[in-house]
Amino acid sequence: MARRFAAVLSAAAALAACDAAPAPPDKSGPFAPGVARSGQTVDPMVVGHRLVRAGEHEAALDAFERAAVDRGMTHDVLTAMGSANIGLGRLGEAERLLRRAIERDDTAPQAWNNLGVVLMEKGETAEAAEVFRRAFALDNGASTAIRDNLRLALEKNENSYYDDDSEQEYKLVRRGSSDFLIRQIP
Repeated sequence: MARRFAAVLSAAAALAACDAAPAPPDKSGPFAPGVARSGQTVDPMVVGHRLVRAGEHEAALDAFERAAVDRGMTHDVLTAMGSANIGLGRLGEAERLLRRAIERDDTAPQAWNNLGVVLMEKGETAEAAEVFRRAFALDNGASTAIRDNLRLALEKNENSYYDDDSEQEYKLVRRGSSDFLIRQIP
């Protein structure tokens, strides 16, 4: 009889558990909240751009990679991934991604500007100046950041060639009818 009573009590407890409402989640715990079942998700590109602004470049790169899974490697995704890699100091990877983005759409000034930043960081100021010129032209001069980058690249490019302290004299020597050679005067 005692066994039978225990079995009935156990079955009643199991049925009562089925009807009970689930316990509310504990928000004070150390764990992340569960999956939102509302069906609304935030665009990973938006999340990534917010993370870049917050200085969280590694997390932003993860968000951009999630966007790539959904959208494919579009111009926007490639540009965003390149920007995140700049923040991480991965200049080679950033340059590769930005050049791919430009291959897909060469009319976006942001990709050109970011490529120019990479080239400046790598010390390739002559190419960077040309890239910034292209970005400035595509932007119609509207972005002060692009204008400032272009000005900096031009100044750095000019200063790298002409240094007043170590100015040397050169002589233009004609070789043939239309061939010229620049020689340093000893």
